[in-house]
Amino acid sequence: MNLFDYLSDPANWQGEAGIGYLLLQHLGYTAAAVVIACVIAIPLGILIGHTGRGSFLLIGLGNAARAIPSLGLLVLIVLLLGTGNGPIVGVLAVLALPPILTSTAAGIRGADRDAVHAARALGMSGSQVIRQVEWPLALPLVISGVRSATLQVVATATIAAYSSGTGLGRLLISGNANRNYSQMFAGALIVALLAIVLDVALGALAWLTARRRHAPNKTVGAALAVST
Repeated sequence: MNLFDYLSDPANWQGEAGIGYLLLQHLGYTAAAVVIACVIAIPLGILIGHTGRGSFLLIGLGNAARAIPSLGLLVLIVLLLGTGNGPIVGVLAVLALPPILTSTAAGIRGADRDAVHAARALGMSGSQVIRQVEWPLALPLVISGVRSATLQVVATATIAAYSSGTGLGRLLISGNANRNYSQMFAGALIVALLAIVLDVALGALAWLTARRRHAPNKTVGAALAVST
């Protein structure tokens, strides 16, 4: 048996059960979950990193994320709320929260203290310090957190097919039920390739922002000049 038979058959790429449609579903789940997690975690991480308060929340979320079984949480939510896109995206967003929150808080808290103190000496408000000094310096680390969360969601979204029958996980489940190993191989390969592509793309974005971080920054430079 050729493991690439399922991928090479054009019929398997068409329709709502086709690879193309399932791939779009998988990407949709991933994008929605990561965006929701960013909307919640980034402002909260900025607040924690800027004020230095709420570190216990980071520790608690980090420990909870490592302890919660993804499949168990998914089954629990589905039993409580029913099947559908909403519960699945909600579970994935919950799993994406800790790495984004932790990296954002760490990035803001780890911003150059000399630049922060100098910016305050220039009379900048707290929000101005965040926007013009701390956030630009923290951005590469924030993107790294989003990168980690995205990879986790891409992998976990495969499990979502057990409750919804959608996404690339459907290929694995159907292939296993029918003992169609070519179909299972197709699902596993596409999930792996999707994870690699997203990882490379977000890694490149983090690298670009890190380069900009080391480029001359007028606001930070002026603040440091005043402080010296």
